[in-house]
Amino acid sequence: MEDLLQDNEEENELFEHFSLVLTKGQELLRIDKFLMTRIENATRSKLQAAAHAGTILVNGKPIKPNYRVKPFDHISIVLSKPPKTNEIIAENIPVEICYEDETLIIVNKEAGMVVHPAYGHYTGTLINALMYHFNNLPYTKGNEIRPGLVHRIDKDTTGILVLAKTEIALAHLGKQFFDRTINRKYIALVWGKLADEEGTITGNTGRSIRDRKVMDVFPDGSLGKHAVTHYKVIERFKYHTLVECKLETGRTHQIRVHFKHIGHPLFSDELYGGSSILKGQNTGHYKQFIQKCLNTLNRQALHAKSLEFIHPKTGNKMFFDSELPQDFITVLTMLRDFEKLN
Repeated sequence: MEDLLQDNEEENELFEHFSLVLTKGQELLRIDKFLMTRIENATRSKLQAAAHAGTILVNGKPIKPNYRVKPFDHISIVLSKPPKTNEIIAENIPVEICYEDETLIIVNKEAGMVVHPAYGHYTGTLINALMYHFNNLPYTKGNEIRPGLVHRIDKDTTGILVLAKTEIALAHLGKQFFDRTINRKYIALVWGKLADEEGTITGNTGRSIRDRKVMDVFPDGSLGKHAVTHYKVIERFKYHTLVECKLETGRTHQIRVHFKHIGHPLFSDELYGGSSILKGQNTGHYKQFIQKCLNTLNRQALHAKSLEFIHPKTGNKMFFDSELPQDFITVLTMLRDFEKLN
């Protein structure tokens, strides 16, 4: 009997990687039929879409859905995790759509919107909004389109997200995230002066042992998952630094917890200690000014600026960029003006 290995330490937590090597006595079977008996919740349509997208590899090469497995084959597959809830309520919620075709959709998410339904947030999410949008598209002709989540950003983080509209697109985009070939850049405002103009933060991230609601960094690698954040300085202030971050991995709260770990929490990030004065005197005019900034940007100062990937259908390189939201821009202007006068 072959061993099925499920790798949960890999790139994107919305996808799973399975690897297995077949035994000497393996009978010839279509690979979709074979994998349906080995992988829980793997439907035939999902497996066929994965094969068409090139995310099922046999002996290191993509195969077609009608491939027949044979003894000693080494199978590797990336599949999207099934949604935790099958019922999604379509809701008429405004969403800024940057681009859309029959394969995928690009949105610029606003602050305060949860991306997908989960415990405590079954309505009012981006997925609920997109279900309403898809149901009212003229070309659907009664066929349900479910938005396929490829990656996530936090509730109070703004910026660019790509979602798949077909199983093949979901599998194709998922593999790009899994293989770390998608280029993602974020803009963050952090407390303090970073010593270097650019750098890399490396350290396993995972649920904190002391508080399961937050993430923590485990630099010795004893817990958590491998995480790497590259950054470069865009602008320096007296007590703050504006940085561009490039994600090599995509862990929960990765940028937020990594910068806290090196002593530079994100500005206004209450969860990770950035919503109080960490640099400068906590008195007088400066205290009043910073409180005004925190009230203006009352969430973590983090924006998903741009996204670059290969289109699942055309094979063309796609690039999408977004402007900083107004609350972020306002605080940067306030910081510049304050430092000119002080």
